[in-house]
Amino acid sequence: MPDFVPYAVVLAVVVLVIIGIVHLYNNMVALRNRCDNAWQTIDTQLQRRSDLIPNLVETVKGYASHESKTLEAVIAARQNYVSASTPEQVMDATNQITGTLRQLFALAESYPDLKANTNFQQLQTDLSDTEDKISYARQSYNDCVLNYNNAIQTFPGNLVAGIGHFTKMTGFTIESSEVRQAPKVSF
Repeated sequence: MPDFVPYAVVLAVVVLVIIGIVHLYNNMVALRNRCDNAWQTIDTQLQRRSDLIPNLVETVKGYASHESKTLEAVIAARQNYVSASTPEQVMDATNQITGTLRQLFALAESYPDLKANTNFQQLQTDLSDTEDKISYARQSYNDCVLNYNNAIQTFPGNLVAGIGHFTKMTGFTIESSEVRQAPKVSF
């Protein structure tokens, strides 16, 4: 046997290891980019919802102007979303918006003229459609985050993740117990 055979085997193993590391690294980059894209989808839908809220508030004001606490809560929640700068702040703000909108729609049940208003009905339909899109986008984002986190936390990916400075991402969660509960309306 020639003397270069052991060197060729070692070289082949080294090349295979390098190819494996490059593949793992590229896969982690692709997964992180999918998470970023999924977050942007959520952000687009949240912005659409935020844009609908002022029109909804103005419509409700005409019928239920004395319900200022509920209207102010919706406006404040929207402002928190607009001023949010981190994904965590956006998650918190959107949970607040969801809770205040639920209160607003529950309040509307007490005003038959408001419920019959075509502008209010259209806004409610648009918001409902947007909420469905947000829910789907959250699920998609959370799936992307799960795949990414699995890739960077399992062996041998965790070795490459440490070298490549990949960090764990947080999924979209509902933290507020207020959002999980049915709204209470009292007069």
